[in-house]
Amino acid sequence: MAMPTLSPRLRQGRRGLLYLALLGGGLIWLYPFLWALGSSLKSTDGFFSGGLNPIPSEFHWSNYSEAWTQADFSRFFVNTVLFAMGTVVVTLLATSMAGYVLARTDFPGKKIWLGLVGVTLFLPHGYTIIPVFDLIQRLHLLNTLWSVVIVQSAGGMVFGTFLFMGYFTTIDRGLEDAARVDGANFHQIFWRIMLPLSGPMLATVGLFACITAWNSFFIPLVFTLSRPELHTLSVGMFNFIGQNSTAWTLVCAGSVITLLPIVLIFVVLQRFFINGLAGAVKQ
Repeated sequence: MAMPTLSPRLRQGRRGLLYLALLGGGLIWLYPFLWALGSSLKSTDGFFSGGLNPIPSEFHWSNYSEAWTQADFSRFFVNTVLFAMGTVVVTLLATSMAGYVLARTDFPGKKIWLGLVGVTLFLPHGYTIIPVFDLIQRLHLLNTLWSVVIVQSAGGMVFGTFLFMGYFTTIDRGLEDAARVDGANFHQIFWRIMLPLSGPMLATVGLFACITAWNSFFIPLVFTLSRPELHTLSVGMFNFIGQNSTAWTLVCAGSVITLLPIVLIFVVLQRFFINGLAGAVKQ
């Protein structure tokens, strides 16, 4: 049965309604950030009297300088950069190598092993934090940035490995066969041919790891609890919360300072991120 053909005006009207719905959904999604951005520029009285209105009556730009100095955000910013960069490097090295091995080798029980490992994707951090904490303590790494990097990287290993495994299986095996004819071994093929070809996936997994590490709160809090000088930006936000009062305008300013770098990184790398995900989904 043939479907009735819509007139051009009706198609244009439906497309306009779709755009309006998408625009409304986007504004609802962005509203919490816009509210925090507007509230970060309000006075203390204006914050409580303004309610859910994100537009400040007066602009108090000094909230940002106060948030930066009062909470020692400069130190937390450096800690966060080191933490995020370390997590990205460790995650990319481990997941790319594991993904290539799983994509190009077979062993008995491979599918069962992959299924069991995949189950760990659904385990919340809270259920495994005690044995992980005990392990880090026995390794004498507790209250160091290394402990935070290792634990945070371990949490993203399975997801990144599966993405790399899917991506490497899409690359033509003829390239590897030609390299073997020229005398290259397994490791040389990976480092000199396959890894340079996986640029989109490196950007995708790296961006995932960077965003997750930058926004992480639970792991940096637990593993640097007794050394406040090692806290990250997300944990440092607690400095605005006092026993009897909370500086909400500074909390909003600190939130914007924390979010702005990772938003800029995503805007710059979003093309690689989308290309990498598209390649993994096709597989």
